[in-house]
Amino acid sequence: MQQAGAEGFDGFVAARWSALFHLARLLCGGDRHRAEDLLQEALVKLWFAWPRIADEAPEAYLRKVLARAAARSARRRWWGERPVEQLPDLAQIGDESAAVVERSRLEAALAQLSPQQRAAVVLRYYQDLPEKQVAEALGCPLGTARSHASRGVARLRRLLAVVVEPVE
Repeated sequence: MQQAGAEGFDGFVAARWSALFHLARLLCGGDRHRAEDLLQEALVKLWFAWPRIADEAPEAYLRKVLARAAARSARRRWWGERPVEQLPDLAQIGDESAAVVERSRLEAALAQLSPQQRAAVVLRYYQDLPEKQVAEALGCPLGTARSHASRGVARLRRLLAVVVEPVE
């Protein structure tokens, strides 16, 4: 790859990293580590395709790669244990804002959706993509993408309808 192409790729990644990572995290159901791996895998694929798509739609290409890789990785039976040196600290009462708690609830609810539903909901409503682009990213017919999004939203509504009582 020429130096100018590499700089264009680096600039794209630097400018869009935060949004792309957040998209990957939502596609992984809130798992930060899986999201990092997923985004890294997608960026490697983008690097090799960069000369072909740099002037077209690199973000759309990357969304498609992320959505498909997330669905593929969700089919794995076992992700393995994640050993840590120390047990995590227990949550302190009142140490988190309501927005963080609500976001955590949403991420937990998203994690309970099927990979296709999660991808359709995130791409359609978080990324605000038209249904046609969601279908292209998922590699399925438009009606199937609509069905995944509709069923995903309905399930999210049921999951989030449960009132969370504060622990005292």
